[in-house]
Amino acid sequence: MATSPPSGSSPAPFIVTAELPADLFRWADGLRRRYFPPERNVLAAHVTLFHSFAPSLREELPRVLGRYAGEFAPPEARLDGLMDLGSGTALSLRCAGMLAVREAIAEHFHGALTAQDRHPPRLHITIQNKVERATARALQAELGPTLLPRDFRFSGLGLHIYRVTHWEPLGIWPFRGKERA
Repeated sequence: MATSPPSGSSPAPFIVTAELPADLFRWADGLRRRYFPPERNVLAAHVTLFHSFAPSLREELPRVLGRYAGEFAPPEARLDGLMDLGSGTALSLRCAGMLAVREAIAEHFHGALTAQDRHPPRLHITIQNKVERATARALQAELGPTLLPRDFRFSGLGLHIYRVTHWEPLGIWPFRGKERA
C-alpha cells in the first residue's frame, strides 16, 4: 500500500525496528506506559535499527527487509540492565546477531544512510525520556536492583512510516533463516 504525505508537507521518512518477542514487548511496553511522560508517549516499546530512510526507498525497503529476515535466524539477545540516557532510562540490550543483520542492511543501502544511521546503534528499549535528571536517576535506583538479565530472540524486522504524532506500521518480516555455524 503506497502512502502519500499531506499536501504541502515533505514526504515522511521510514524507520526500521528489531521486533521483540511478545512477552518481552508486553513487559517493556508496560514499563514505558508507567514511566514515560504520558503527554509524550505516543509510541509503543521498540528497538530502533534505522531512524530515517528516504521516502524514495518505499518500494525497495520491504524487499530488502524480507530478504534479510529470510536469510537470518532469530538473533539471540540479552537484556542486561539499564542504560542511563541522561534525561531518561532505557533497557540495555546486547545482540551481536542483530547488529550483523543491521550491518547487512546498512551495506545494501550504503550511500543512502543519514549521518545518524551510518553508525551502529547501542541497542535499547527506551522506557523513560525527557524527564529531569533526578527523576531518571530515581527510576534507575528503583529498577536497577530488581532487573535480572534476560535472554530472548528478536522475532523479526519492522518497517514504519514517521507521522508527526506516531509511527504508522507498514509491515513485519519474521526471521526464518537457519542457524549459522
